[in-house]
Amino acid sequence: MRNESSIVSKVWSFAHVLRDDGVSYGDYLEQLTYLLFLKMVDEFAKPPYYRKINVPEGYDWESLKGKRGRELELHYNKTLRELSKAKGTLGQIFTKSQNKIQDPAKLYKIIDMVDKEEWSMMGADLKGKIYEGLLEKNAEDTKSGAGQYFTPRPLIKAMVACVQPEPMKTIIDPACGTGGFFLAAYDYITAHHDLNREQKEFLKTKTFYGNEIVANTRRMCLMNMFLHNIGEIDGETFISSKDALVADEGKRFNYVLANPPFGKKSSMTITNEEGEQEKEDLVYNRQDFWATTSNKQLNFLQHIKTLLKENGQAAVVLPDNVLFEGGAGETVRKQMLQSTELHTILRLPTGIFYKPGVKANVLFFDNRPGSKDAWTKEVWVYDYRTNVHHTLKKKPMTFNDLKDFIRCYNPSNRHDRTETWSENNPEGRWRRFTYEEIIARDKTNLDIFWIKDKSLADLDNLPDPDLLANEIIENIEAGLESFKEIMVTINGSSEETKKSEEV
Repeated sequence: MRNESSIVSKVWSFAHVLRDDGVSYGDYLEQLTYLLFLKMVDEFAKPPYYRKINVPEGYDWESLKGKRGRELELHYNKTLRELSKAKGTLGQIFTKSQNKIQDPAKLYKIIDMVDKEEWSMMGADLKGKIYEGLLEKNAEDTKSGAGQYFTPRPLIKAMVACVQPEPMKTIIDPACGTGGFFLAAYDYITAHHDLNREQKEFLKTKTFYGNEIVANTRRMCLMNMFLHNIGEIDGETFISSKDALVADEGKRFNYVLANPPFGKKSSMTITNEEGEQEKEDLVYNRQDFWATTSNKQLNFLQHIKTLLKENGQAAVVLPDNVLFEGGAGETVRKQMLQSTELHTILRLPTGIFYKPGVKANVLFFDNRPGSKDAWTKEVWVYDYRTNVHHTLKKKPMTFNDLKDFIRCYNPSNRHDRTETWSENNPEGRWRRFTYEEIIARDKTNLDIFWIKDKSLADLDNLPDPDLLANEIIENIEAGLESFKEIMVTINGSSEETKKSEEV
């Protein structure tokens, strides 16, 4: 086995060469996923594993290695088609697969690179490092839109450090993207527990569950898991291709860790009212939901509550509108305060997500059994937004930036907390609000802030020009996104009016 740095540099050098030829990081990553999977299947079929994995005869790794030029291109295209018909994980990896590398010579070079390494013998840390690096590069490519499936890893690590998942318990992410929450939870559990054989097996095959409706993102998630030693290469997939919001499948979990997709409107309305399906083809009936709405994040929040076991824990990234929007938003917030213990909100800064202009928060809450009294007695808010400036490249948010929040959260005993805010310290970022204070706010508004914005009060304290320019660009882009959503709503309403007039 050649040294680690040479393998990493070789994988990256191919990414750059193909990039010059117009092949995006995403397309390279996709083809690398197919080829890595086939190569690892080939390795597992040989000593010392001797595992029989049902790859159709004539469409395996060996069939690719011996071909060149046009013959290779044709055979590779046919291999992708045949494998997409397979059942289980194999079929999930190759669903809707296409060859995006049109030059057979370059395709052969990638095959040759993959062939020269024994990937099954390689450490999970190294394989994971290579793949996660490519996923992040792909997320940075704003034109691909892949950033919406990639949550900043320092944020995920901080969320997991607060929740502290334990062995022999289940974790679900109903919009799992490329699997960042699974990896962080896996790393946390292995680092903080001396696992016995039963616990290791449970962690590998029975801990993680998720949904991802985008085929390419789902395959990347599955491959990311395999390369980090989660799941079996010939086992059943634990990532469903179903839309998580369509129905309650009845399964309940110990933890939900998630960053549901951004974007206010959904193409369907979720309703808890009988008979609504007759009015609208894209209406899903969810009797377990508190409110009918087309707001995707409010629906995910209601769905996540349903997914939790009694006393199950959730940490969820959600945009600001979930905290202040009226109508269904107010109904959902009141019910959350009543039926769960919504104990912590982390206000996140802008400039940390690959989708520009996002203003988001992390909500931490624990599920509770039915009660006539509200389970939420107090909500602790950490404001890591006001007077905080990050950009993705020049000043990215790191795990160290969130250590003060984790300290204040006090994961070892979150019932023993101390405010850093006081009348003598109005700049303190950690503040407690009682249930009575929150319920008295207009529309039960949870978008709470108190620190004075220095940029509004003191021109001498303006951030660096490049940070300021970046914030201006983000605000303009966020405004455009909101305007697009309004236009979609208006156009949708116009179409409905037109249809009713025709009838």
